[in-house]
Amino acid sequence: MEQTGTIVKVAGPLVVASGMSGVRMYDVVLVSEMRLVGEVVKLDGDLASIQVYEETGGIGPGEPVFTTGIPLSVELGPGLMSSIYDGIQRPLAVIREKTGDFITRGVHADGLDRGRKWEFTPKFKAGDEVVPGDILGVCPETPLVEHRVLVPPGVRGKLTALDSGSYTVDEPIGKIKTPEGEAELKLMHTWPVRKSRPFARRLTPEEPLISGQRVIDAFFPVGKGGTACVPGPFGSGKTVIQHQLAKWANAEIVVYVGCGERGNEMTDVLMEFPELKDPRSGEPLITRTVMIANTSNMPVAAREASIYTGITIGEYYRDMGYSVALMADSTSRWAEAMREMSGRLEEMPGEEGYPAYLGTKVAEFYERAGRTICLGSDEREASLTVIGAVSPAGGDLSDPVVQATLRVVKVFWSLEDKLAYKRHFPAISWLNSYSLYTDNIAEYLKREMGEDWIPMRDEAMALLQREAELEEIVRLVGMESLSPGDRLVMETSRSIREDFLHQNAFHPVDTFSSAYKQYRMLKLVMSFHHAAKAALETPELNLDALFALPVSEDIARAKFTPEEEVEASFDGIESDMQKQIEELISEGPGT
Repeated sequence: MEQTGTIVKVAGPLVVASGMSGVRMYDVVLVSEMRLVGEVVKLDGDLASIQVYEETGGIGPGEPVFTTGIPLSVELGPGLMSSIYDGIQRPLAVIREKTGDFITRGVHADGLDRGRKWEFTPKFKAGDEVVPGDILGVCPETPLVEHRVLVPPGVRGKLTALDSGSYTVDEPIGKIKTPEGEAELKLMHTWPVRKSRPFARRLTPEEPLISGQRVIDAFFPVGKGGTACVPGPFGSGKTVIQHQLAKWANAEIVVYVGCGERGNEMTDVLMEFPELKDPRSGEPLITRTVMIANTSNMPVAAREASIYTGITIGEYYRDMGYSVALMADSTSRWAEAMREMSGRLEEMPGEEGYPAYLGTKVAEFYERAGRTICLGSDEREASLTVIGAVSPAGGDLSDPVVQATLRVVKVFWSLEDKLAYKRHFPAISWLNSYSLYTDNIAEYLKREMGEDWIPMRDEAMALLQREAELEEIVRLVGMESLSPGDRLVMETSRSIREDFLHQNAFHPVDTFSSAYKQYRMLKLVMSFHHAAKAALETPELNLDALFALPVSEDIARAKFTPEEEVEASFDGIESDMQKQIEELISEGPGT
């Protein structure tokens, strides 16, 4: 490391240094004697504009800049799982030991623990030919995650040594003879965060990411390897939805990026995740989770790095053959970081002051998601699903960040404050939201949920659309003016909204619904609708008595039925439904 430049200007997170000829774009540099981490974002002759990821107060012209010669990169290897990092992959637990509860400027910490040893079991032997992406061997990382040590991209050749044993991440586990000469292989390697990791080929998502949230899984599913956007105003539940997806989605690995979240929201995640049990294994959820905790009181520029750090770690576990879900909360903070740096660099602003390349940057980020065939001779299939929350001011969906995101993602979960104010959570609008994966995953749903699932779901959504049309009439002339058929539409729609879509994230049973339970719940509601519709053909049937049948209460309480009791309980409700409606018809008019 050597000094090559001198600071000539400091403007917030932007530092301009002279004497920087030979430095490349996106190289990491260390600014001032405090050695603050920065990244070169613009070159003009021997002047370099540097985005600094730490507070620059007190730094002035004349101070030195040191180069590293490498781009901003993350360390990839065993030890990532269960870790909590800041935006530039410094482990917060290690920083706390060094500096206390507040991060001191200039503190450095390795992304992976250099002292911890890992038991490595090879899958190849000396003399074998390997290609990029091959799994050299495995080591147990956590009770839920087997770490698969990969041949790094761009490395191929014949193994001259590969031994089992106990190694730290930077000790050689073997050697490989490549066309460029012999090289050492280690448990870890580094990768530049702004460059997407390669894969063999991309596939169409054909299986949904089951989240346990009924409005998502039933009406607006996201495919494994897909992209989704959750825009909404303050207080509408974006963060709660992100937390629920991180806790319950059927992904093997979760990467949670708190990109400029308020400190109390990130604290909730950090406090909850170690306590939560993985629903499929009973182990703590944190054992299959990586967290990037970049709160809103950290330097703005660090928000941009956190997004790229998170997606690169997600791609790494995807390359091992895992299904990965990445939650970014919220990408608006990342866009604000780009807007501030663009303004400091005096670039021509686009809409609302955001840089003109905002749409390109957003597209590049979401395009790193996908269902893929990984590199390697065994052709593993894996997926990386990206779900980004967007926080437009006042929930304004014409915001440039929302519009740039909607142009590239295929699922739109529109959060509405009026639903949140009615205490309807998740506050996802069933009228404005959409999913473009429904056709791709139709075969999976027919196979897993039954042939009648898609027609039943479509009918339920049509009823909600019809309810929205009838509401105007009800406001003007009252419910009594509607025909019996339309009153039934209103009652069934109320049941779909309140008994099926409404879900309590803090209830031990209702917080998660399996695909089978969702199918049976919606079938209860629609079975009542069809039975009641048939009953309406009976002359002078008392509608109020029909809607007040005891089975309506049973349907409303069905969401609180534990998973193991669903089949027996719901069969009983369906049986009672038929009996009660038949009894009401047999009692005749006036009852």
